[in-house]
Amino acid sequence: MVTVRLRPQSRQIVQGFRDFVAQLPETLQVFVTTGAEDVLVHVAVASTEALRDFVLDALTTRREVAGVRTDVVFDHVRNHVLPPA
Repeated sequence: MVTVRLRPQSRQIVQGFRDFVAQLPETLQVFVTTGAEDVLVHVAVASTEALRDFVLDALTTRREVAGVRTDVVFDHVRNHVLPPA
């Protein structure tokens, strides 16, 4: 998971970055969020080196990116939505 802080804050900047990152081959999902970071990017990469390259080559070269944080997911459990009662 990669969280990204964008500057300046505007609809055009956020939506433009969302659309850019969504088309990258490493990207599985993109979430526009509230809080300290603006975008959460769910990526799939082969290694920590590939994650570093993705961040440095694809993200931090963009002028609207003010900060990036990565979190490696070790395990994942998914609860499926239950139908309404």
